Amino acid sequence: MARNSRRSFLKQAAIAGTALAANRWTTGFAQSASTAARIYVDPAQRIAPLDRFVFGSFIEHLGRSVYEGIYDPGSKLSDANGFRKDVLDEIKKMGVPVIRYPGGNFVSGYNWLDGVGPKDKRPVVLDKAWNTIETNQFGTNEFIQWCRLVGTEPLFGLNLGTGTPEMAAALVEYCNQESGTKWSDLRREHGIAKPHGVKWWCLGNEMDGPWQIGHMPAREYGLKARDCAQQMRMVDPSLQLIACGSSSPGMQTYLEWDRQVLEECYDMVDGISLHCYYRNDAQESGAAGDTARFLSFNLDMENQIAEIAGVCDYVKARKHSRKRLWLSFDEWNVWYRQRGGDGKRQRAPHLLEEVYNLEDALLVGGFCNSLMRRADRVRIACLAQLVNVIAPITTNKDGFFRQTIYWPYAWALQCARGDVLDLAVESPTYNVRGIPPVPYIDVAATMDGKAVAMFILNRDLENARDVEIIWRESPPQKALFSQVLTGPDLKAFNSFEAPKKVAPELFESSTRKIRVPPRSYTVIQWGN
Repeated sequence: MARNSRRSFLKQAAIAGTALAANRWTTGFAQSASTAARIYVDPAQRIAPLDRFVFGSFIEHLGRSVYEGIYDPGSKLSDANGFRKDVLDEIKKMGVPVIRYPGGNFVSGYNWLDGVGPKDKRPVVLDKAWNTIETNQFGTNEFIQWCRLVGTEPLFGLNLGTGTPEMAAALVEYCNQESGTKWSDLRREHGIAKPHGVKWWCLGNEMDGPWQIGHMPAREYGLKARDCAQQMRMVDPSLQLIACGSSSPGMQTYLEWDRQVLEECYDMVDGISLHCYYRNDAQESGAAGDTARFLSFNLDMENQIAEIAGVCDYVKARKHSRKRLWLSFDEWNVWYRQRGGDGKRQRAPHLLEEVYNLEDALLVGGFCNSLMRRADRVRIACLAQLVNVIAPITTNKDGFFRQTIYWPYAWALQCARGDVLDLAVESPTYNVRGIPPVPYIDVAATMDGKAVAMFILNRDLENARDVEIIWRESPPQKALFSQVLTGPDLKAFNSFEAPKKVAPELFESSTRKIRVPPRSYTVIQWGN
């Protein structure tokens, strides 16, 4: 947009009583005495192209995520490969673009050789991460086959706990080399003639955590990751490699870990990981059931992204590098009720099967908004996880149901396309102890050609909010898709007995003025 044109639009905003200044043209919020909110949409103001991988997910050998989740031989609902057809079809319909596998904590003690070759010769082992029995009936080749059927890309995690850089490079050779070498010929012996062509790799998992098998100091991990990356690139120079960053902002080593790791391996990796889980109880918010604070945690996510990006850029400057690292927020979700991770040496035990309610779904919508708004830096993000374990989909022997968090995630997958718009938003705010005022209205939007999708979280627990949409250019002509998730009971949840207790409703939309219900998440997709 030309400078004079942009100034004119901001002047229009000021005349409308917004009190916006020129330097407020960011994804931020200006406080207002009015109860209404305003959203200023200028197609020329864009944050970045949206990488679809920011709406990825995660499947770990944990609980019933794999076994009885996506893989259930002998089930009446499974195909000849043992894949649950109902789950496969649902994930394919959702359009999940990338899925991280096989862990998670599990990967730091995992030998990938246990999960390939004839199934009757695969060892049954004790998984020390979750204290469960792992049969290894589902492994690398089964996962790749399942990914191809679903239409998703694999994001492989590597064992940098008990594993070695040599064995990490061997797995790359097994997956990506055509033939004529030890590991590629082993794959061919296993009946897979064509290389898998796996591009995306995580160099370990949460290696900063004392709970992690093979936990080590930052510089030691950084050197191991560097060696691993170097050996992997010798096999396949086209790989995209993600260093293991801090597992949570609550870690005492937070940011310092990331700095030291990147000082050792910056030039050999392409991105660094972030993880965080969020909770609505006394441990996290300071007051049990503090929904007002809970619904603001997506702003904490954005702060974490900014902080890790700052560390990356600091190391970049110190190394005089021209390369800019991107971020992989490859574990995020609400998780605090089902924290016990002891599988008691059972096969596919019910572990971490969180039951999600309406307020959880609203926050997940906020997280989707935040990931869109930070599309300038976040290239991959993974909702953890996808099936049964802290997941939007829950199965039993007869079928599955969609948890509340399914809907905002599925809407982002369905509607968010193109470039993320840099909106100017004015919203009334409310106060939460210890943080800046929180806007009631939280918005993200994307634009793909003439189609605009807008995602609106109303954090007001009592009142509907009027929202005026002011377009810099002519707005789209009609709504193509318009739904809202809301309800009178924030603690309402879905189950096999009541699978639609919390479900989307049609939303009456306009391109100029809308009213969003209290405690709601709304998506509107407009087009011509």
